[in-house]
Amino acid sequence: MLDTTPLTRAVDHFADRLRAAPQSRLQRGAAGEALGLARELARWAQAIEAPGVEPREMPDAGMFAAADQITVAVHDLAVVLSDEAQVAEAVRLVEEAQKRAGV
Repeated sequence: MLDTTPLTRAVDHFADRLRAAPQSRLQRGAAGEALGLARELARWAQAIEAPGVEPREMPDAGMFAAADQITVAVHDLAVVLSDEAQVAEAVRLVEEAQKRAGV
């Protein structure tokens, strides 16, 4: 069984930082960065689960839902990843998005 703990830890940290961020920080781009990450990870999971099928786009549920959206997207992705390189790539994406979000 593939260990996706590094990925879930990374997203939990990002999500916690988003939840603790002031509204002004979320409005200045942190929530948008998180939504972009959630959409990217959701597309990745869908591409693995249903190759060749047009992926559905994760909707914008608002800035206060961004933390939940990245958490859901990562947990969906973690279920379908097949090797450690994919886990490492997903961790990298999460960490880079968190840096860009500034949280």
